[in-house]
Amino acid sequence: MTESRDGERAAPKWVGPASEYGPLILFVIAYWLDGLMMATKVVIGATLVAVALSVWLTRKLPWMPVVTAVIVTVFGGLTILLDDEIFIKMKPTIVQLLFAAVLLGALAVNRLPLKKVMGGGIAMPDHAWRQLSLRFGLFFIVMAGVNEAVWRTQSTDFWVTFKVAGILGLTFLFVMSQVPFISRHGTHRTGEDDGQGGRDAQ
Repeated sequence: MTESRDGERAAPKWVGPASEYGPLILFVIAYWLDGLMMATKVVIGATLVAVALSVWLTRKLPWMPVVTAVIVTVFGGLTILLDDEIFIKMKPTIVQLLFAAVLLGALAVNRLPLKKVMGGGIAMPDHAWRQLSLRFGLFFIVMAGVNEAVWRTQSTDFWVTFKVAGILGLTFLFVMSQVPFISRHGTHRTGEDDGQGGRDAQ
């Protein structure tokens, strides 16, 4: 684990996947062992632990995981306090809409947060980043609608399966569908390229 000049440390490669998928895996296991309420408690705890671990290892506050953790805690807490599973089922909807709002709202003020997230390894002109951001924003809106349709019309068992396999699967397929677009407009960065691609993204 290396440390940068500003005190931040590069986290081990396993931290990202563990923080993202660990709480989800534990949620599924807890659900099948003891139902949705127990699964909600487990995912709240696992999410908070994942964020704390990331902060401890990197010495920085990762804003997206933190926002997700807040939403999980709020909606999961409401689920437990009110004994109403609707709130935890709405959580993916809120997260997807939040991502869409960030991307589309940033476009409205000529900002490109997607470029900051993905641009470390890919160099593309800003018009391509804008198009890609629009596509991702619209995708998140569609996914929010799909989650609403699933939990309102299907059983809890079906929704849990969708939350794990469906959302991840559809997201993977969408990302893969954007690879040709990225290949047409972008090139992989090298160490010499870093810092040159962002001059026009202010």
